[in-house]
Amino acid sequence: MNIPTSLAEFSQAYPGRELEWVRVTGTPRFDYPIDYEVAVLHVDAGAGRIDFLSRWAPNAYCHYHRHVGETSLLVLEGEHNVVETKANETVHKRRRPGFFATNPGGDVHMEYGGPEGTLVYFSCKAVDGKLFDVLDENEIILNTATVEDFISGAIRR
Repeated sequence: MNIPTSLAEFSQAYPGRELEWVRVTGTPRFDYPIDYEVAVLHVDAGAGRIDFLSRWAPNAYCHYHRHVGETSLLVLEGEHNVVETKANETVHKRRRPGFFATNPGGDVHMEYGGPEGTLVYFSCKAVDGKLFDVLDENEIILNTATVEDFISGAIRR
């Protein structure tokens, strides 16, 4: 199985299809710069799985969140940073192109792009249609992102 490892290869893997990017930015509610985009590649509703690309502006974050189900990721371009919160510690991971991992659901973290931004491929397993819980600094759920939100573009909120 050949896995695309760049945006150009992903474009070739989905011929005749323009990627539709949905941009998500922050609001004054968040005290960190939120600026990222998502392009859905494939949805298997029966299996509860969604594949998408996510790209971050330089030094910008996505929302603090928790993955509900299993998530696989492959860093394609740039530096991908993950700040995980566990019990009484914070762990910062810096990932480079070619990095691949599969994680079970339940991990709480923030992700952000490096100085040049970043592009990451994700394959996420939904649990009852739910993909991520968007959290506040006390890990209170502010919103739950669903597969339908990604398909419809409602993740902008």
